[in-house]
Amino acid sequence: MSGVGAGRAAPRADDDGSGEPSPDAGVEVLTARDVPLGGPRAMTVRRTLPQRARTLIGAWCFIDHYGPDDVAGTGGMDVAPHPHIGLQTVSWLFSGEIEHRDSLGSHAFVRPGELNLMTGGHGISHTEVSTPGTTVLHGVQLWVALPEEHRGTGRDFRHHAPSPVHRDGATIRVFLGSLAEETSPVPTFTPLLGAEIVIGPRATTTLDTDTAFEHGLLVDQGSIRVEGTLLNGAELGYLGPGRDSVTLTNETDAPARAVLVGGTPFEEQIVMWWNFVGRSHQDIAEAREDWAAASDRFGHVDGYPGDRIPAPALPNAVLAPRGNPTRPKGSTR
Repeated sequence: MSGVGAGRAAPRADDDGSGEPSPDAGVEVLTARDVPLGGPRAMTVRRTLPQRARTLIGAWCFIDHYGPDDVAGTGGMDVAPHPHIGLQTVSWLFSGEIEHRDSLGSHAFVRPGELNLMTGGHGISHTEVSTPGTTVLHGVQLWVALPEEHRGTGRDFRHHAPSPVHRDGATIRVFLGSLAEETSPVPTFTPLLGAEIVIGPRATTTLDTDTAFEHGLLVDQGSIRVEGTLLNGAELGYLGPGRDSVTLTNETDAPARAVLVGGTPFEEQIVMWWNFVGRSHQDIAEAREDWAAASDRFGHVDGYPGDRIPAPALPNAVLAPRGNPTRPKGSTR
């Protein structure tokens, strides 16, 4: 999926002033903003990452949440060929189906409960189109920043359908990393967690977590209380490192659904603009120039009946990394 961003820098973990992670720093609530995607069909998504309050959670640098959209009314998704560098795209659906094609030659379908992960280190391009049989489109698109040592890695594509795990009234599908004694076989370049969690009506579940990880819980439907803080639909709750468990309570009389992401704090400086994750303005400018020149860096996507998305103009200022603002211990909103 194509995105538009400003210059960003990696975060550092919340702490209590001692330099050590503080597990009782509260839950930081991040609200979404509506963002229209480019391409021939204007599809609006809810974006919770990045934003001024927080740039990354682990190496997760981008979270878009969309639907449920009635495709008959919205036209669905039709994202023409567009490029990526320095990141991985993670596609996860709740309903509908998306056809994926990329310049590696991959031709796959994104379906509910199945992971599609594409790696675009040095450069890749792809398309995403909802299929004719899709009536309701609903899901998330996530990006992962690649660490410096792997930033120039080659193109790759992985597909995985995780088996559901049942814990205390919750059904969990782990698509990256480990949770609830289930581990995804899909390799990652930094320690990561990605899982869908569906919690039964009025149920409470407690999940063991890695104390080195920071986490984010994106609520898709319902209202979920996280360590005493209530998160409503489309809100993202951030929890800093130092926790060995997290307790989730569904506060509604219907199933609630969320996506839990996590990872060790990403300590490298990054610059994020359009569909690119680099380390400097020059990285971004070179990638933009290569895409505009149709260089071999991004390859060619076969099978899409339309033109590529042109790169937007660079801003008149130098793209500079930005860090996460610090917040007082115990602050939640």
